[in-house]
Amino acid sequence: MLVASCGGASPPPAAPAAPETLEARYRAPVDRVAAASREADFAWRWLEALCGGIGHRLSGSESLERAVTWAEGELSTIDGARVELQPVEVERWVRGEESLVLLGEPDEPLAMIGLGNSAGTGETPVEADVVVVGSLEELAARGDEVRGKVVLFDAAMPAYDPESMSTGYGDLVGLRIGGPAAAGAAGAVAVLLRSITADPDSPPHTGMTRYEEGGPRIPAAAITIPDAERLHRMIDDGQTVRVRLAMGARLEGTATSHNVIAELEGSERPGEVVVFGGHIDSWDVGQGCHDDGAGVVSAMAALRLIGELGLRPRRTVRVVLWTNEENGLAGARAYAAEHGASARHVAGVESDIGAAPVIALSVEHPDEARGPAALARLEEITRLLAPLGVTRAVDGHSGADLSPLRELGMPGVGMVHDPAHYFDLHHTAADTIDAVDRDAFLQGVAAMTATVYILADMETPLGE
Repeated sequence: MLVASCGGASPPPAAPAAPETLEARYRAPVDRVAAASREADFAWRWLEALCGGIGHRLSGSESLERAVTWAEGELSTIDGARVELQPVEVERWVRGEESLVLLGEPDEPLAMIGLGNSAGTGETPVEADVVVVGSLEELAARGDEVRGKVVLFDAAMPAYDPESMSTGYGDLVGLRIGGPAAAGAAGAVAVLLRSITADPDSPPHTGMTRYEEGGPRIPAAAITIPDAERLHRMIDDGQTVRVRLAMGARLEGTATSHNVIAELEGSERPGEVVVFGGHIDSWDVGQGCHDDGAGVVSAMAALRLIGELGLRPRRTVRVVLWTNEENGLAGARAYAAEHGASARHVAGVESDIGAAPVIALSVEHPDEARGPAALARLEEITRLLAPLGVTRAVDGHSGADLSPLRELGMPGVGMVHDPAHYFDLHHTAADTIDAVDRDAFLQGVAAMTATVYILADMETPLGE
């Protein structure tokens, strides 16, 4: 038995050591990641191979499955990685030939692109007068005016606000997704949509539309900003605007696609997983670089860098290259159904907003009570990433492919690439590798690698 000497009092117990800060633990690894990413020529070669070599990758297409095979092969070269393909049944939508003509003396062809999953016109093109509306509410208010007409949704997307990082896309995308169904229900015979972009020089933008079960399926296409404004002015001036729309779009049943999954096992908590990635499919125009080849390759490169740098986080890091994000989210749902309960997903990270530099991280926690703690921890991580140019942490959307896992309780983190010009290219023929800045892309690789590593290694999971 120990007793105090000389009758004195026992010394007070030592204060517990202060917990190690993220800055102290991860500054050196983040600096290593930043240096290695700047020299990651393999990542740029991967982007060239995916986008320039394979090109666009529509769900159900042979080109998408070539991309799946390619990604599986490259991920299999990472030492220690376990790689698998998860089969996913997807709807096969085919665009077919399409055209739009402004009828007059003479007739004038207009640039257009059919919306994804749109119905076609069949063997006989649609020919009808155009009526302009600015919103779904105005459509409902116009009543019988739209019956038998082609509805032109002409709503302008506002200029990008760098302070709020608001693009205005979320306010307008409902016109594309639900506008054709609503117009069909009102008796319209087709829809034209002013492309959802603020860039008047941008080519027409495609993107998914959705019909109501059992409701009318009318053809729908997007046109350029200048053409939408011109048709609108002509109608305001009292002219009758009549168009002829031909679309060979059709559904051809289903096809088997695949999620590509690769992981490095955690050193201490292998049953806890940080999942990260992007979607490997794209629309059938351009090369799908900003949407979402850059996100896909950034995730692949992050897994390789974590392995090559010997970082070995506590938790398992798992790349998922989701299929069918653009027109169905079948890949995300299939992954959550098969893997969501087989491991504890402590966080998800998604990159799906282009290849510009990452300027912020967004967090979306399904438990509102834990949201503030998750945001505070993300702010700590952004301080580590500040030398890369990542300076903000915000509450916000983390990514569509993470949504089924968020419904199971997983917090999501979005890589917020500078969105100032993303919607100039989004879903267009202009989304090619020529529009990607190499240094900006590699900065995104560094930001994703560092974020994933910290989330997978820090003692307490995000938001706990």
